[in-house]
Amino acid sequence: MKTNVISSVIILSLASLAFAHETHPSSESSSRHAAPQSQPFMTVVNTGQGAYSYKTVPGFGKIPDGSKLGPTHGGVVVDNQGLIYVSTDGPKSICVFKPDGTYVKEMAPGAAAIHGMQIHTEGDKQFIYGAKRGKHKQAVKIDLDGNIVMTIPNKQTGEIPGGVGGITGIAVAPDNSIFVSMGYGSQMIHKFDQTGKLLKSFGGSGNGKNQFRSCHGLGIDTRFGAPRLLVCDRENRRLVHLDLEGNWIGVHATELRRPCAVSFHGDYSAVAELEARVAVLDKDGNIVSLVGDNPNKAQWAKFPVKPSDQKPGIFSAPHGLSFDKDGNLYVQDWNATGRISKMQRIQTTD
Repeated sequence: MKTNVISSVIILSLASLAFAHETHPSSESSSRHAAPQSQPFMTVVNTGQGAYSYKTVPGFGKIPDGSKLGPTHGGVVVDNQGLIYVSTDGPKSICVFKPDGTYVKEMAPGAAAIHGMQIHTEGDKQFIYGAKRGKHKQAVKIDLDGNIVMTIPNKQTGEIPGGVGGITGIAVAPDNSIFVSMGYGSQMIHKFDQTGKLLKSFGGSGNGKNQFRSCHGLGIDTRFGAPRLLVCDRENRRLVHLDLEGNWIGVHATELRRPCAVSFHGDYSAVAELEARVAVLDKDGNIVSLVGDNPNKAQWAKFPVKPSDQKPGIFSAPHGLSFDKDGNLYVQDWNATGRISKMQRIQTTD
């Protein structure tokens, strides 16, 4: 379905913006600003439109010892207690925060470089599923204490067409079947049972039906009755629907800015777009709100943007995100030093 692209409105509340600690100039930014020494992001910025309007939460995600998250090239999930889990490519692996931004812990040292993430409830427990890049390319299942309890491939798996090179996304269906995408490789999506046994493979490279150009992120879409697989087909700039047997249903949204990941809240979805914004879409695939849209194209999809050149409420390369139960958004930029932002939903009275 064709996306109705609406204009982005970013309202800066308060008279001026405050910037992060570093003061040296950045080659990634097309403009130069004098950053006050040791002045944190304390300005509250409003962004988005309508029912999905947001304000920034200054200081969210700070680590007590002052260290950085480390490179962020992954995802975000929220558990049923409201804790936020953020993957990194560095030694902190997965960092855990309270909803107010308080740092809880780092965990799962063997699961660094998780790219796509989903949290899934099985009985009375929740598990994080991750698509792990780096040296050991595999899908991992992690309990909330940080223990890896399953990997794919394993002895149950069988032969995987094209292997697991280029792994990017993961999603778990209500029946516990596991979908893993090879968006940096074969452009295939593999379906496994809950033990990791391969059930089927589908997809391939291209821009037509049953084809992808970076099947980057995956989500299970339950808004249409029978659950569907929603694929962020990044370089085709679209979202597509398949059934859980891998059969093509159709294109859900087009003309997006390189969609990387998706999260759901009621009848709405939020899409992390690598080209510097988050789009909130309705059930028909139409954009209803644009969050954090960056007017500086020199920062779009750029990994090296320094803290001194980051502005509150404005993204450079959204890569992972998650709604919480109240519709607040937690957004991770693809960034060399690591960036996680909380966008607090502005509650309306109507």
